[in-house]
Amino acid sequence: MHGAAQHASTVIFGWSPLWVATILFVLTYAVIMSEKLNRAIIALTGAGLVILLGVAEQKEAMGAVDFNTLGLLLGMMLIVNITRRSGLFQYVAIWSAKKVQASPWGVMLMMSIVTAVFSALLDNVTTVLLTVPVTLLITEELRVKPYPYLFAQILASNIGGTATLIGDPPNIMIGSAVGLTFNDFVVALSPVVVVVLAVTMVPLYFIWGRHLRATPEDRQRVMNFSEREAITDPRLLKQSLVVIGLVILGFMLQREIKIEPATIAIFGAAVLLLLDNLGKDAETQSHNVHAALSEAEWITLMFFLGLFVLVYGVEKAGLIHLMAQGLVDFTQGDFPLAAVLILWSSAIVSAFIDNIPFVATMIPLIKDLAPAFGGEQAIMPLWWALSLGACLGGNGTLIGASANLVVAGLAGRAGTHFRFVEYMKVGFPLMLISIVISHAYLVWRFL
Repeated sequence: MHGAAQHASTVIFGWSPLWVATILFVLTYAVIMSEKLNRAIIALTGAGLVILLGVAEQKEAMGAVDFNTLGLLLGMMLIVNITRRSGLFQYVAIWSAKKVQASPWGVMLMMSIVTAVFSALLDNVTTVLLTVPVTLLITEELRVKPYPYLFAQILASNIGGTATLIGDPPNIMIGSAVGLTFNDFVVALSPVVVVVLAVTMVPLYFIWGRHLRATPEDRQRVMNFSEREAITDPRLLKQSLVVIGLVILGFMLQREIKIEPATIAIFGAAVLLLLDNLGKDAETQSHNVHAALSEAEWITLMFFLGLFVLVYGVEKAGLIHLMAQGLVDFTQGDFPLAAVLILWSSAIVSAFIDNIPFVATMIPLIKDLAPAFGGEQAIMPLWWALSLGACLGGNGTLIGASANLVVAGLAGRAGTHFRFVEYMKVGFPLMLISIVISHAYLVWRFL
């Protein structure tokens, strides 16, 4: 670990790097949590100050940015943005609603399952952007309140996203930092995710599901939807399905082909752009590429970029090492206790602050624990504890995960309002149930 002394001279006015980095870090987090300014602006400003005040040099700060995480996110965003134009996601949503004869509870269950599966294979923010508009359309035709459906979809998106490397940004960050593959996540986490999703649907049935009613006429209106009409571009649909299939296959064979997920995702996006634009005139090509790129979540990507530099600042200054030492001292070297502590603290903290900055801080901290607990291989359960806590903890409150805020935003535009306390009354207890299940699973399988 870097001692503070060796670069004390580089920090402005000869101040302590530890204090400068810590104050910057705490202030940045405080402003992010206040939600007064866009989080990308704050993270980039904080990152700039880390370099300007001399905590880190630009070259090493840029070296700390995890471009594998950024590339994987960008590649998947582009693939989804292009695929969206084919109508695939609307097709699946309408098809699943008709499979349950448009019964209100059946629709809620099916939309939750569809959301969870898409969240595992795409990412949860993108998934809710695609499925929520269809849910709003179906609930309008059934004349039922959309709130319970959207609430269930928030939970399903965060639960489903926990199952794979690409499902939730914290997993992308953990996977990239530790060198875990798509398969590692599926094998370690998908069994508990299936259980958590099934258990979560039970209280939702008793809270809302059993009270939902729709007249036969309203249900017939939904049954009259044609999923075939949802497909607007059959050629693009086939191309998209082939590319998505190959990209996921690439993730699964990551160890064998020795290619990082970012390369697989960005190359997949490039191939899909190529197929989509072959034989089209220059103006159409320019429009298509511009549309795909402009719909990427640049705010999220810039937020990540700033965050990596900011966390590197406190890591270099020695704060993370001090925190890790504190955790080892507190647990007195008891490994199962450390794992359980990481699971529960991740869940509670991630419910109230965005799980991305939290995980960015925890990754170097857990890496720092490796020597105390017997090396990198020995601390694997700690990574699963962090992933489960951070991803599932996001369900606890309305601000716990990006997907929650996206759904609330889409719902608000359609006239359904999510309130912080109202959401938390149901969301927080359900989140705690999922963490109790995860706790039992961790102890049974890894500890």
